[in-house]
Amino acid sequence: MPKKEKQGVVVSNKMEKTAVVKVASYNQHPKYKKIIETTKNYKAHDEQNQCSEGDIVRITESKPISGGKRWVVSEIVEKVK
Repeated sequence: MPKKEKQGVVVSNKMEKTAVVKVASYNQHPKYKKIIETTKNYKAHDEQNQCSEGDIVRITESKPISGGKRWVVSEIVEKVK
């Protein structure tokens, strides 16, 4: 089974070697058919501390690194200006 990938925005980089990434998913309401955005925060491992707040990054699932970290920053798609 391939590893899952998600793309989101870095919300926080205050922890050492960790970035908190906000990922949005869009679903249709079953009755009203309106598109609803739900967001979830993931803690991702950032080995070189390259991410800064506002960057758009791609994260990949991995084995558990710590208590709440199960994702790794695979690439920075767009740096904040």
